[in-house]
Amino acid sequence: MTKTILITGASSGLGAEMARQFADRGHDLALGARRTEKLEALKGEILARHPQRRIEIRALDVTDDDQVFEVFHAFADDFGTLDRVVINAGLGKGTPLGTGRYDANRETAMTNFIGALAQAEAAMEIFRAQERGHLVMISSMSAMRGMPKAMTTYAATKAGVAHLAEGLRAELHGTRIKVSVIYPGFIDSEMNDVPGAQPFQVSTEKGVKAIVHAIEKEKASASVPPLPWAPLGVVMKLAPDAVMKKMV
Repeated sequence: MTKTILITGASSGLGAEMARQFADRGHDLALGARRTEKLEALKGEILARHPQRRIEIRALDVTDDDQVFEVFHAFADDFGTLDRVVINAGLGKGTPLGTGRYDANRETAMTNFIGALAQAEAAMEIFRAQERGHLVMISSMSAMRGMPKAMTTYAATKAGVAHLAEGLRAELHGTRIKVSVIYPGFIDSEMNDVPGAQPFQVSTEKGVKAIVHAIEKEKASASVPPLPWAPLGVVMKLAPDAVMKKMV
């Protein structure tokens, strides 16, 4: 069954690959990101493979509250309905607290948490009016516990968005509005564009395949890829601080 799926942060990385793979599965797309030239290129690429798909694109800066609500409702008007919203846009920058780069940590917090809050508000307005829908929050395995060094703020934002989604899921239990939280491990993307591969890092295509599979199953919660991240999530929660400091 064809669904209409809104994806934010769709110009590159996980968002762009999710768009490709959802289109491969027969879904129509509403794609938002700041870099509209990349969205245009992605749209052309997908339509070359799937000319029957419908793809709408709009400029979207998730730190602009008014634009978030405007764009989400415009996409809903375009299609007449939104079946699924994937809150994916985010930043990976950050520095250890107290080292003079509050600006970087604040930007990450505003984009990853406040931006996600605005997106969740806009999506839920649409879903409540429709009385159905599927909200998907892309979190991170770093949300499993507080993380040291440059990861501290990023991990806190990803824990925060996971709790937003979990709270909504509890509230909406038994309704036709479903909520999923996805916890990706190390997946090759612009956000992980650092020298040397991270432990257990997988390609964008493989990592997103696991993400898309979990989303299509409407899983309440999923660590992806499941191996090794599902068992590692348990280890991360229980590991002593000294071990976590060495791991990150």
